[in-house]
Amino acid sequence: MPAERPRVLYVTDLAYEAKGRRYCDEDIFLTARLREDFDIALCHPLDAVALMDAFDAVVIRNSGPVLNYQQAYDAFRAEATRRGTLVHNGLTGKADMAGKQYLVDLSAAGRPVIPTIDRAEDAGRLPTADEYVVKPKAGADSIGLEFITRDRLEELTYDGVLVQPRVRFRYEVSFYFVDHTFQYALYAPRPERRWDLERYEPSAADLEFAQLFIDWNDIRHGIQRVDACRAPSGDLLLVELEDLNPYLSLELLDDETRTAFVAQLRASLFGLLGIGSS
Repeated sequence: MPAERPRVLYVTDLAYEAKGRRYCDEDIFLTARLREDFDIALCHPLDAVALMDAFDAVVIRNSGPVLNYQQAYDAFRAEATRRGTLVHNGLTGKADMAGKQYLVDLSAAGRPVIPTIDRAEDAGRLPTADEYVVKPKAGADSIGLEFITRDRLEELTYDGVLVQPRVRFRYEVSFYFVDHTFQYALYAPRPERRWDLERYEPSAADLEFAQLFIDWNDIRHGIQRVDACRAPSGDLLLVELEDLNPYLSLELLDDETRTAFVAQLRASLFGLLGIGSS
């Protein structure tokens, strides 16, 4: 049973540097707010296994690309599962948490995803484009990303990578959820400036699109970000579903929205712990 004030191990890499974003600021803010209800300690992802038994739950936040510490992350997942550790986000995620195979599978199933293949024999399923994007299935933060022309598709070695057309989209938009509840949306009106974000007011159709992927992933307790692009046709297409440690851009929100987000996260943590919020 949790202590009177639940103990939370908050996993983050405060020294991680990301282009155009200060991840550490976000975690300093969130832990300061959550400390009102939880006893919180911050630790680097490499230390999580050694420390987690002393806490009631583990929160994975801005811990950086798993590729930077893959062996330690795999050990954490295995040990958390073996010990029955409560983890937020839950480790059952089927999207980026498990690699990018889901984009291939959802594309083959006809879901509204950028067309994606991982076999040479499926190249005919890709629409004609000036360029194609080759991404490692285990990639993150554009690590290993490459652009190629169509004539190079035939010589490509499909070994742990996926291929998509380079969509000349109108803009990218992200929908942020806690558990299955929508919180806010942000978009990049200038495609060449991905992290120059502004507030976005989604339509009912936009929210239906985003909710489709949240419901498909079915993480009971966690924070997820649905990244999409607005295609020239006007349709939204999934770019990725970040279900491990999505950056939240909280600094761009007004105080009311930030406060509501923290309240929802607090309720989600109490739900994970199986206790009523106070």
